[in-house]
Amino acid sequence: MKIALLGYGKMGKTIEKIATERGHTIILKVDKEDTTYDLSEADVAIDFSIPTAAVNNITNCFNAGVPVVSGTTGWLDHYEDMVALCKEKKGGFIYASNYSLGVNLFFELNRKLAKMMAPLEGYNIAMEEIHHTEKLDAPSGTAITLAEGIIENTDKTEWQLDNGGKNIIPIIAKRIDKVPGTHTVNYTSEVDDIEIKHTAHNRNGFALGAVVAAEWLIDKTGVFNMKDVLGL
Repeated sequence: MKIALLGYGKMGKTIEKIATERGHTIILKVDKEDTTYDLSEADVAIDFSIPTAAVNNITNCFNAGVPVVSGTTGWLDHYEDMVALCKEKKGGFIYASNYSLGVNLFFELNRKLAKMMAPLEGYNIAMEEIHHTEKLDAPSGTAITLAEGIIENTDKTEWQLDNGGKNIIPIIAKRIDKVPGTHTVNYTSEVDDIEIKHTAHNRNGFALGAVVAAEWLIDKTGVFNMKDVLGL
């Protein structure tokens, strides 16, 4: 594949390494300050930019007829607009809050556990996420996806940063230097605790998942997610 990298920070550089190892070619590298660029030679684009650039990047891809895999978080107020534009342009689009193959299995485990715990009384639910100090948004998109998976399967109605309540899931967001990403879901009661946890050791898992998603998206039309890619 000929890949356009939209966002060339640490994740972009890791994606470049993984994609090259898998036999693909990076034909365009777009820095976060760039707003115009030529996508005509790209088979697919992978967007790991910044929240303020993501919508422009995704729009440019649809207008150029280039399928796009986006892993940028913090812009989802415009997600439905991008879905509508994708359908209008008959484009291909995958958004995921986290492309790690392990994390996407963790998402499914989280949903299953929430469904099993829902009938039980006496358990309080709380979440914690830890990321590196350069991460711009809090809580992380991954933490929000986990919270949404719990809300879909329990009587919880919302999540809040730091604050919990009867129907509210508290999410504690910590920023510690050089931590790629750790997410923990806790069910606590007077008699016992149940905890599931995913710990990333480096960025390679995120990058590999994004490249696998791009490989899968080629020649497809529509809006997809990592459940589609993994057949979950």
